[in-house]
Amino acid sequence: MSDADEVTPQITSLPGGPYLVRGGVPLVRKTAVQSEHGEPLAWRTSAPLETTGSYALCRCGQSGNKPFCDGSHAAAEFDGTDAAVTDYDDRASTLGGTGITVRDDRAICAHAGFCGNRVTNIWEQVGETGDSLVRAAVIAEVERCPSGAITYRFDDVDVDVEVDHPVQVSATDDGPLWVTGGIPVTTSGGETLEARPRVTLCRCGASANKPLCDGSHHDAGFTDS
Repeated sequence: MSDADEVTPQITSLPGGPYLVRGGVPLVRKTAVQSEHGEPLAWRTSAPLETTGSYALCRCGQSGNKPFCDGSHAAAEFDGTDAAVTDYDDRASTLGGTGITVRDDRAICAHAGFCGNRVTNIWEQVGETGDSLVRAAVIAEVERCPSGAITYRFDDVDVDVEVDHPVQVSATDDGPLWVTGGIPVTTSGGETLEARPRVTLCRCGASANKPLCDGSHHDAGFTDS
């Protein structure tokens, strides 16, 4: 019986080392399709990546074989201590809305850019969601947010609405690992994070909120090319 048959999908952040992904989780590369103005519009799967039932993904940012670990964390003396992470409900602030309630957690924003365009952004649009066209635009923007930093729920329900994402890990271009499908993530300290339909994990090594991405890859100049 293979490892994928025996183990349910799970991700473990190893102390000073990589992410260990177990349970036969599919791994792909994701690219943000941009407009002629450089605005992200949608996600495209640019390539599937061949894996075994278990595989190790770089989280120090130094591997020469990204997204896979090649042991570079040892030479880099990567610390990789994960921060204690509370639940989304404890961290998120309420932005408001009409017909929907939008919430935002800046601590886990991966700066993917789907929350706005050259004309406006969610923070400006929330106050205009009495217009169903604006409300629909906000919903579409939230649903493309990979980190789950921004969420929405309808007025008559007390749970956030989530797209039915597959159980999958996506290496985003020059960005974090996008984990979907509610895969449990355990920190290097042995704490299992709140299971969420979508989260982004740091792979540049610079996040102050490890293992979650906080957008530091932009300032760090991280690239996976």
